[in-house]
Amino acid sequence: MALGPRLDIRQTQQLVMTPQLQQAIKLLALSNLEIETFIGEALEANPLLDIGGEAETVAPDTEESPAREEGAVDRMIGEGQGEADQPLDIDPAAIDRDRDTGDGSLFGTDTGGNFEGGGEAPQIEEHGGEEASLVEHLVAQIGAAAPDERLAFVAAHIAGLLDEAGYLPVPLREVANDLGVTLADAEAALAVVQSLDPTGVGARGLSECLALQAKEADRYDPCMARLIDNLDLLAKGNIKQLKRICSVDDEDFADMMAELRGYDPKPGLRFGNSGGNRAIVPDILLRARADGGWDIALNQATLPRLVVNRSYYLELRKACDDKEARSWLSEKLTDANWLIKALDQRQKTILKVTAEIVKQQDGFFRHGVSELRPLTLKAVAEAIDMHESTVSRVTANKYLHCERGTFELKYFFTSGIASADGGEAISAEAVKAQIKALTEAEDPKAILSDDALVELLRQKGFDLARRTVAKYREAIGIGSSVQRRRQKALEAVR
Repeated sequence: MALGPRLDIRQTQQLVMTPQLQQAIKLLALSNLEIETFIGEALEANPLLDIGGEAETVAPDTEESPAREEGAVDRMIGEGQGEADQPLDIDPAAIDRDRDTGDGSLFGTDTGGNFEGGGEAPQIEEHGGEEASLVEHLVAQIGAAAPDERLAFVAAHIAGLLDEAGYLPVPLREVANDLGVTLADAEAALAVVQSLDPTGVGARGLSECLALQAKEADRYDPCMARLIDNLDLLAKGNIKQLKRICSVDDEDFADMMAELRGYDPKPGLRFGNSGGNRAIVPDILLRARADGGWDIALNQATLPRLVVNRSYYLELRKACDDKEARSWLSEKLTDANWLIKALDQRQKTILKVTAEIVKQQDGFFRHGVSELRPLTLKAVAEAIDMHESTVSRVTANKYLHCERGTFELKYFFTSGIASADGGEAISAEAVKAQIKALTEAEDPKAILSDDALVELLRQKGFDLARRTVAKYREAIGIGSSVQRRRQKALEAVR
């Protein structure tokens, strides 16, 4: 065989993600407030778009249609194509339901845009759509969190001292001296700031910031506390020493590290120029119906509806004298029509995923956390015939409001604990709720040990090891039997 340069012809197939398809994928992961910002930018960039009631489409000029075909993008979305290994999985035909005929009413669930019978959605406090700085966001919360006006004033002063990451860069004693208050008052005011959203602000260092978030997540047990206190060892990679200090095995350490990676080391950067989270505004509204089903609707207060400005399009079309101008106008029209369709598909996909979550967690919405079932992204994806990555995108940064409060959609995906009778697995959150209920109801003269809790939980169908019970007990802030005995003895004396 001769050695030397040569030319070869090869035929290959490759999935090419157009900018439109990439944008459609990104739209799924955005919250309603982020979509609101996105729509604002789209309105500025495309003169044919307008805010209106019912979306309408205008047929593009066939003579001057742009090179890229809108239909090709729609087909790729409909076939569930996206990234090569993470499809978008949107099937408009499967999720487009006619409410009037009752077609597609999941277990008595309505996934329309409005609540049944013309009723209004639950009244949710609207947090402004305008960009808010970190200080403004915190000060707006202080009034409700501070016990009196004096501490509210000190807390507001501390909020003004925070750096852009949300940390307090000055010593607390210096704050007390500047305001002429006691150190105890300054500490109490700092505690108020640290109780505000986002969790972690007001910390005086990375360890305290992570500790505040661990406490908020009910994961600040002694093992996690020791891990957070030894972040320098983690930075050096001394894993073996850390596991000895934390007294955990490989599995527990991996679980702690996964939890730690989920925390935000600089919560303040979500605000200001970073344009991040403001106070939580629900994306989805859930309400029980009289017939036992559920009404599910998107929060239209944060979701403007786009339409094509038909009259303006016709005016511009008459004024387009040259080929280049007509091509530009046709491209803008195609972009507008496609964006309206993409946003509509996003809404339908969110409603479809939410309907399945509500169906799977029906017991939680009716009876509370004790009925929360183990649930995975894969289980929901298989039930609605979508890819797991699509469900992950849809549930990211989305909040659902119901009678029990406002919850992130990710909250409903929980790990499972084996049932003592070999039946269906039980949610870890349900186990924590049972432990809390048992300890609150215990006789002060007969405090339950962890072994006793294990036995009582087994009688209720929870098959747990003693170490697991201790871990969950500490995670929800319940002390040991000795600590509880002393605490209840003091309460009895009072």
